[in-house]
Amino acid sequence: MNLLLRVFSVVVALFFVARAVAEPFVIDVTDASTYANDWGGPSLAGVLAVHCGPGVLAAMFLYGSVVRWRNGRKREPVSSDR
Repeated sequence: MNLLLRVFSVVVALFFVARAVAEPFVIDVTDASTYANDWGGPSLAGVLAVHCGPGVLAAMFLYGSVVRWRNGRKREPVSSDR
């Protein structure tokens, strides 16, 4: 069950990252009428914060998870035979 939760979390995080990368290309940033009714609108900064913010947070989560996983694998087991 723990592995299923981790896989689901990674899939959702990758979705948010992909959405954050695609959002500036999906909307026409020079035409305010294309994003005025979106969440965070009518300002471009609000729209990008709402649509790209979760992707930035998810990218930080993924980076932290990979760093923690790699550091955990590099550690040598501590022997208690002192």
